[in-house]
Amino acid sequence: MANINQIELQNLKYFITTASTCNTKFTTYAKACNNAQIKQLLNKAAQDSLNEKETLMTFFNN
Repeated sequence: MANINQIELQNLKYFITTASTCNTKFTTYAKACNNAQIKQLLNKAAQDSLNEKETLMTFFNN
């Protein structure tokens, strides 16, 4: 893991949790949505948050 201080670690955990929560919510909203355009937008937002979470998780793999 990169050399990060305690505050940076707490922030990283917060951002990962937030991205995960967003992914879950956007996915749930997309499943319940009947409008194709909105559903597509929500699925894209869900994928973007998942990508953000995976990017942030790389800090723990180094």
